[in-house]
Amino acid sequence: MEGAAAGEQSNLSGVRHVVLVLSGKGGVGKSTVATQLALALRQAGKKVGILDVDLCGPSIPRMFRVQDSDVHQCDSGWVPVFVDQEKSISLMSIGFLLEKPDDAVVWRGPKKNALIKQFVADVAWGDLDFLIVDTPPGTSDEHISTVEALRPYKPLGAILVTTPQEVAVGDVRRELTFCKKTGLRVLGIVENMSGFVCPHCSECTNVFSKGGGEELAKYAGVPFLGSVPLDPQLSQSLEEGRDFIREFPKSSAFPALVHIAQQVLDSASQRSS
Repeated sequence: MEGAAAGEQSNLSGVRHVVLVLSGKGGVGKSTVATQLALALRQAGKKVGILDVDLCGPSIPRMFRVQDSDVHQCDSGWVPVFVDQEKSISLMSIGFLLEKPDDAVVWRGPKKNALIKQFVADVAWGDLDFLIVDTPPGTSDEHISTVEALRPYKPLGAILVTTPQEVAVGDVRRELTFCKKTGLRVLGIVENMSGFVCPHCSECTNVFSKGGGEELAKYAGVPFLGSVPLDPQLSQSLEEGRDFIREFPKSSAFPALVHIAQQVLDSASQRSS
């Protein structure tokens, strides 16, 4: 992998690009963006992994409908859970390690940080084009541990997810400061839940106002990756663990999600050239 020490062998050696997905607050659809980014990258022919380090709210297994899967050991560490027979998307989450799905993770910071470091070091990802890291909301211990553990592998950058309203955008400003202080490149900002497009008349209603994410991107001098509207078909796909990108190419959210993935591909291509 780019950035790892010459000759060093690790479980991330076969990973070409690492992308972190961050949000300033919970409930803005960060895991939704991470999930759909992985599906869109797979549609583009890429092999993708998702590392879910949201230890208190692991939703990635449910979104792919593999929440009942178990993690197994191999000589080089933990084998991730694959969502398909082609092994085009692989997952690791604390959700696979809980005895019961409703068990709460009541841990202090040091124990959480130790598991994050173990996830980074001990998951046998194999060869991946992209590893997407779904983080918890905020700028806490877990974020610092994640960035520090991944630093030797020079992540491609971070995608910041917000909703349009000012209270969410304000929290993303703090996330931008976090990225600056930790030296993490910002790939861009995604404005999620940006309007509701009526499936009958196609009229767009701005339920949570509009344009806050784009304005912040201009103000901060970072790319604006796109606005993803509220889409009942997307919500249904996540509830049922279906592949929204393959099944609903005519939906209102599809063009925005594919455009976000293309910009990530472009960033990776520029870095490789």
